[in-house]
This record gives sequence, structure tokens and C-alpha cells, in this order.
Amino acid sequence: MVAVAARNPTQAQRLEEQPERWRAEAARLKEENKSLRAEVRSLNSKVARLEGKVAALAERVAELARLAFGKRSEKHKTPEPAGEGGGAGRGSEGAKRRRGQQPGSKGHGRRDYSHIETEEVIHDLEEGERVCPHCGVPYDAFDEESSEAIDWLVRIVRIVHRRRRYRRACRCRGHGVLVAPVPPKPIAKGRFTSGFLARLLHEKYVLGRPLERIVAALGAEGLAVPKGTLVGQLAKLAELLRPLDQAIRAQNASSAHLHMDETTWRVFEEVEGKDSNRWWCWVFLGPDTSVFVIDPTRSAQVVSSHLGIDIHAESLQEGRHLLVSSDFYAVYQSLAQIDGVEALWCWAHIRRLFVKVRDAHPWLAAWAEAWLCRIKNLYLAHRALRGTEASGAEANSAEEAFHEAIGKIDEARRAEMADEGLSAVAMEVLEKIEREWEGLARHGEYPELDIDNNAAERALRNPVVQRKCYSGSGSKWAAELAASVWTITATAALAGANPLLYLRDYLDACAKAGAKAPSDKALEAFFPWSASEADLDRWRLQDKGPSP
Repeated sequence: MVAVAARNPTQAQRLEEQPERWRAEAARLKEENKSLRAEVRSLNSKVARLEGKVAALAERVAELARLAFGKRSEKHKTPEPAGEGGGAGRGSEGAKRRRGQQPGSKGHGRRDYSHIETEEVIHDLEEGERVCPHCGVPYDAFDEESSEAIDWLVRIVRIVHRRRRYRRACRCRGHGVLVAPVPPKPIAKGRFTSGFLARLLHEKYVLGRPLERIVAALGAEGLAVPKGTLVGQLAKLAELLRPLDQAIRAQNASSAHLHMDETTWRVFEEVEGKDSNRWWCWVFLGPDTSVFVIDPTRSAQVVSSHLGIDIHAESLQEGRHLLVSSDFYAVYQSLAQIDGVEALWCWAHIRRLFVKVRDAHPWLAAWAEAWLCRIKNLYLAHRALRGTEASGAEANSAEEAFHEAIGKIDEARRAEMADEGLSAVAMEVLEKIEREWEGLARHGEYPELDIDNNAAERALRNPVVQRKCYSGSGSKWAAELAASVWTITATAALAGANPLLYLRDYLDACAKAGAKAPSDKALEAFFPWSASEADLDRWRLQDKGPSP
């Protein structure tokens, strides 16, 4: 061996260096393996994040597709009654209900419109047609046939006030000239009547017509009025409406139960500290009032300012208690942390979570449908409970059914959360219910209240429609006026009053008060929650309904 190494020293040297080379190669591969493992972990994490984004986007696409092309999942479906003569498939399970009057139903009859202004038109035969064609003897009138037609007239009336003047015809001391008093107007030196201004507010803020269309409608009837003139009238009306608006807000803030929600609103005015025109329209719906607030922020300060509550306080003032029906937005979560505030979370929002899962993840459709069925039974039990008398065996049975429906949901969520093989998507929904269960189950303590926040969402529908019609408000004062008019008209509607008649009556009172808002007792007469029955009857449309 020594002789071989002597004859080939290079080979011997390579043999001696080989272990070191392989050790270095092993160390390099070890480091490379470590780097690759870290890269794999990073890629796996990235894939997981991307899969989560894909799942979220799939849910969003499914939700938008359902909103655009699908049926409304929360619309109440009336079961199709079985019967003969309903056509193919009618009366069978799953048959589609026809639109309009249903076969075999009694109907409501023709409505009686005799209470509205009536104009009679006499139609008669020509004199030559009222004689016998054979002998010429005239026919005798003995009866008449009547029919009705409804016309739609828009009348723009120019009212000229002529005030009589009288001069003294004697030599006694006193006024030399007497003149009839100036007719009262809601806006001093204004040209428009209370009825015109009330209709202007009603058209824009209740019916949602942009000012350009109101101007066009007036022009079609012969009144050419500039848009700027109407804007000036609205600015002056804001001052007249403010005391009534503030009284409604104070009444609302003292309510023991409020529905709360918010949506976006645009205000096209530059405000210090605000870098966009995206504002927020809030609604606070109480048992007898409905308040709207348009604010630059979506922060807890809006709720704090309206309710007079320190959002960072540990408890409410002594003796005060507040129930809040809402979704799970962080502001309402913070409010619920205050001692004396109890949250009633919205079951409709929970239901929508399962609808999203069903639409976006077909393999979980059966699981989601089972949950939707449980929530449906909860709604049916609550509806049955609300439809019974306050006491009695039937009420006790309905209350037991309602608590049983909540109990079954609680039992199902506990059992499924203990299932380790449950899908991550399903577990995420159940964890959401787990976090909010206290506020969801609390409905069992207040069965007389709604189990969802749909009332607040319906209250926001009018601003949302108007946002689609004319984007928003051109200035801060216009946004405040919009919130004020919505507050006043929605509160009047809660009492059963017609907003147009209510606004006209209030502006008449402003005119009688000397072109300023009424005060004290005169103002209190317009509080819908304490108005007399006579006033409420005056503000209601007298629709007599179907003819007997």
C-alpha cells in the first residue's frame, strides 16, 4: 500500500481529502434542507392565506350573485292553499304562488272614494234623440246611471291677498287709517304658502325627488322657479324645524330600547380634518321616535353624543337601563360593555352567515340548511309568541316553544364545536355565534322585542334610495336638514300621521307664531307621542277603504 501511494501521490491525497469534502457537502445540504423547509413553511402559510382570500371572495361573489339574480332569502313566503281550479301544479307542495288575486278568494271590493273632492258632470242625449223615431213623442226622464272616474290634477295657484283699507270719517282722535292684518306666513316676506313648503319638504325628503326634478315638475305646470330659490327656502325652513327636531331627539335619547344602524352618506363640502366626502347616516329607532344623524365619522362619539353616554364609562347613570338591538359592529360592542346596557344581537345577521356558506361552499349546503331550519323555527316560535295574548295557557305554551327553539340552537352549536372533524369554514361561523351568544340568547328575556335589527334597516331604506337618486347632500347644512326632516317625518309616521299633512299643520303654526317656530304648549301639541287623538285624526288621511 505504501508502494502504491508512493507511485501515485495524487490519488492518495484525494483519498485523504474525500471525507472532508463529503462532510462539507453534508453540511451544505443540511443548510439547504433547512432553508427549503423554511421556504416550504412560508409557502404553506401563503397558500393558506390565499385559500382564505379565495374562500372570502367566493362568499362575496356568491352573495353578490344572490343579491343580483337570486330571490330574497328573508322574504316571507305565504304557503299556497290547496284547492280546485288552481291550474297545473297548484295546491301541490312547492307550487309557485300566482301573482295578484287568488282564485276562490273573496276579494276586497271596490274602494269608496266619496270622501275626496267631487265634481259632477251631467251627460245627456241630444234633444232630437230623446223622441220616438216613429211618432215623435218625447221620452220621459225617469232615472240615471252613474259611474266614477278618478282624475289627477296638479294645481299651481297664485293667491292675491287684497287687504281692505278704511279711513276715518269723523273728527275723533285715533287711527286715521285702518287696514286688514297681513296674512301669516311661515317665512317672513316669503312668497310660498305653508302647503307649498310642506310639499317641497315631502317631495324631496320623503319621496326622494331631486330638486332638479321638482323644478321640472313645477315648470310643467306653469311655474318657472329657479333651483336656487328653492334652496334658499329650504335653508330658512331648517331654522323653523330645529326646535321640533331637538325635542324628538331628546325623547329618543331617553328611550329604554333602541334599534341602531348606520349606512354611508355623501356630503360634498370640504370639512377640516375630513379628506373625503364619505359621511355616515345613523338611525336610532325607539318605540315612539325615529332619529337620524349624519356625521363625518362612524365612531362611538356619534352614539355617545346622541345618548349623552360616556362610551368609556363603567356604568350608566343610576336608575337608567338601555336595551340595544343592533348588528355586531365594534361601536355597539363597546356600548354593550357598559354596565346598564344590554345588547340584543340580530338573528338575521346570523342567518345571513349561513346563507353565505350555503351559496359559496356547496359541500356545506346540507349543514347550512340544517342551521337555517333551526333559525326559521326560532322565528316561527317568536311570531307565534307575539301573536298570543299577554297571559293564559296559549301564551305560556308559545313562550315555552320560543325558549325551546333557542335551547335547540344552543345544544346544536355546543355539539358541533366539539367535533374536531368539522370544516374550518363552518367552525368560523360557530365561533362567531359563540362570541356573541350572550346577546343572542338574551332575546329569551325580552320576547316582546324583535329578534333582529330589520326595523333599523327598513328605517334606513329611504335615505339609501335617495342616495341612489341624487348621491347625497351638497353642504353640511343640507345634510343636517335632511336628517332633521327624516327625523320629523319618520316619527310622525310611527304615530300613524301622514307626513305631508303633519308638516303643513306645523308650518301653519309657525306662520301664526310670527314666522318662527312655536314654543311651549304650542310646540308640545306637535309631539306625536303625546298628541291628542283629535290632532292625530287631523293628520291622517281619511281613507274609507272598500265599499260595503
